Amino acid sequence: MGTIYLGTIASLGAGLATAVGALPILFTANLDKKWQGILLGLGGGVMLAATAFSLIIPGKEAAVDLGYSQTNSALVVSIGVILGASLLWLMHNYFPHEHFHQGKEGKITENFQRIWLFVIAITIHNFPEGLAVGVGFGDGNISHGLPLALGIGLQNMPEGLIVALALRELDYSIKYALGISLLTGLVEPIGGFLGASIVNFGQSFLPWGMAIAAGSMLFVIVDEIIPEIDRESTAQEGTLGIMTGFVAMMFLDIAFG
Repeated sequence: MGTIYLGTIASLGAGLATAVGALPILFTANLDKKWQGILLGLGGGVMLAATAFSLIIPGKEAAVDLGYSQTNSALVVSIGVILGASLLWLMHNYFPHEHFHQGKEGKITENFQRIWLFVIAITIHNFPEGLAVGVGFGDGNISHGLPLALGIGLQNMPEGLIVALALRELDYSIKYALGISLLTGLVEPIGGFLGASIVNFGQSFLPWGMAIAAGSMLFVIVDEIIPEIDRESTAQEGTLGIMTGFVAMMFLDIAFG
């Protein structure tokens, strides 16, 4: 139960960083598109590094520790990544949701209130992050989960600001924008609890859990974050953000992992 508790609390802390990141909307409702591109890229870079250094590599090492050969360990991680990406693909295609700039996806009814489309989109985006943090604490080693929780929290701060600014652009009130940003944070401990619980049933689930979480986050990066960066011709600024975020997360993982 200790690992479940740690995974849940750590993912809650990381998730609440979205609300902290949204606080600047108390002072401004606008942010230059170039800075938005940098912030989106920063989040994407953190997630990309976390996928590699905090999930895929430790997942492979966990499989080796369980007695798998190098080849079989690679196979387990590869299948897990595909399963995680497939799960997110199914959610994107069969759960109604709306991106802030890409528009609507999934099966949407006419009387489905627009705000709930945003809530579902946020849930789809943030759940894998909480899942990843929970899985990171699954082996009971804080040094494995802590860099991931710190990195996801770092990533969530600019994400929370982007979400809040997008809602303000759609004429939602400051209170409502802050509330939705907070809601995105409350999604992550659900994923954290689930991830830590699954791994807690047996260490044999650890490499699978890490790989599935990695695949889920990788899908979010490729399907959402990169297209969002490109939408307003902020690709160069987004690249700068991705590089910065990747290096920051890599440093956290190597220094504290």
